[in-house]
Amino acid sequence: MKPLFLALLTLALGVVLGLVFLNEPGYVLIGYGQWSVETSLSLLLFGLLLGFIVLYALLRLLAGARRTPRRLRAWRGRRRALRARHSLNQGLLALSEGDWPRAERLLTQHADDSESPLLNYIAAARAAQYQGADARRDQYLRLAHQAMPNSDVAVGLTQADLQFSHQQMEQALATLTHLRSIAPRHAYVLKMLARLYQRLGDWERLRELLPELRKRRALPEPALDELEETVYRALLEGSVRQHDAAALQQLWGQLPRRLRQDNDLVLVYGRALHHLELDPAAEPVLREAIRRQRDERLLDLYGRVRGENLGMQLSQLEEWLKEQPRNPVLLQAAGRLAILNRLWGKARSYLEAALEIQPTVEGYQLLGSLLEELEEPDEAAVCFRKGMQLATGETGRLPAPG
Repeated sequence: MKPLFLALLTLALGVVLGLVFLNEPGYVLIGYGQWSVETSLSLLLFGLLLGFIVLYALLRLLAGARRTPRRLRAWRGRRRALRARHSLNQGLLALSEGDWPRAERLLTQHADDSESPLLNYIAAARAAQYQGADARRDQYLRLAHQAMPNSDVAVGLTQADLQFSHQQMEQALATLTHLRSIAPRHAYVLKMLARLYQRLGDWERLRELLPELRKRRALPEPALDELEETVYRALLEGSVRQHDAAALQQLWGQLPRRLRQDNDLVLVYGRALHHLELDPAAEPVLREAIRRQRDERLLDLYGRVRGENLGMQLSQLEEWLKEQPRNPVLLQAAGRLAILNRLWGKARSYLEAALEIQPTVEGYQLLGSLLEELEEPDEAAVCFRKGMQLATGETGRLPAPG
């Protein structure tokens, strides 16, 4: 635009001067020593103008020649960047299509010229991972970190995710532990660490992590509640396997109130105490839970534990029976406790009522054993036979003659 403007200006100036000197060309004499030049003023001005134009053109040409290498380098840079962008796009497409070797080749081919080499190398690490090439995967992750030294968390999370999916749990743990040391509040680091602890079954460390997970909102509230229940269930069951009654009861006391009122965990704790022969400790916990909700699993367990006062236990069941007189689980639990209290008549009545509503193998076994105690062997044999038939699905009838 600028050269065109200058050309038009020069042309206009020439036209103006031509008109001025058309009638009066003027006269100029230049002398130097023995030399002298005589010409018209218009011709001199035309010569000067022409010289200026030639000089300007030469200077422009020289300036353009000096800028040519820089322009060439810029053109080559744009060409390399365009090629790198194309390779990245095609590499990501191949990665999404599952063509791992081609993806790895495209992603690394022009990574040095890429506008985002971090993305190239991280994606290439995934492609190498899918091919089982752990050494190349780790090399690409190192290159990613070199390409952007302040990308510790991004590269580390990718590395941990790849290690986790490749079942390299110890390496993933080391990576995530390091990440937590440099980014202790990073929600996704905490989420991955929780996921890893759960896979490793490291419930104690996961329990220690729960407050931070909730504080940083690393998981939705329902997922956190479910995870918390899973953690404490596993810890309770672990105490049973270790036959550590003190640890079991201490752990129960540390549970949040919400979980101590959760019937699933109450059932786990009650069964654990019953397994460790701590029935007197289990009875009040079960009683309070059943008062809140008539959970049949808890009712069944309540009929099995031997609290400090079996008579009071039976009376409690009979109170609940007034509300649900045809509950077979409640009737069988009352029958079992009546046996423990040596109240044979009540026991027989409760068990027969339960079997009338819902026949069960265990109910027939209990009633059969009670009838043997009452020296009624024929009736006991009938109960045992019915229980066997119920367990095997047989009717007890003779096959029809062929």
